Amino acid sequence: MRRAAFTLVEILIVVIILGILAAIVVPQFTAASDDAKESALASDLQTVRSQLQLYKLQHKNVYPSDITLLTQATDEDGAAGGNFGPYLTKFPTNPFTDTSDVNTTAKGSGAQAWYYTSSAGEFAPNDPDHMDM
Repeated sequence: MRRAAFTLVEILIVVIILGILAAIVVPQFTAASDDAKESALASDLQTVRSQLQLYKLQHKNVYPSDITLLTQATDEDGAAGGNFGPYLTKFPTNPFTDTSDVNTTAKGSGAQAWYYTSSAGEFAPNDPDHMDM
C-alpha cells in the first residue's frame, strides 16, 4: 500500500513561492499606509486653511493671533465668547508626527506638528518631509 504525501522538495518549492509572493505584496501595503497619511494631511491642511480664511473674513480681515481660537466662539474682535465660530471642533493631529502641537516661532524648528504665523495666516506641516504642502 502506497501512502499519498508531499515530498520535502514539493513543500520547499511551495514555501519559496509563498516567500516570493510575500516579498512582492508587503511593500505595496507599506506604500498604501504612507499614501493614506499624505491624503489625511492634505485634507486637514485644506480644512484648517479654509477655516482660517473664514475667520479672517469675519474678524476685520485679521487672522487669529492664536490658532487655538479656531476651536472657540469669538466676537468680531477675536475675544472669546462671541457669535462667530467655533470653526473647528478640535485641532487636527498631524498623521506623520501623531501630535497637534503648533510652532509659531520658525518653520521647521522644534518638535511641533504644525507651523502657524498669524501675520500671514500661513499654516503648514512642521515636519521636514511635508513642509511644502
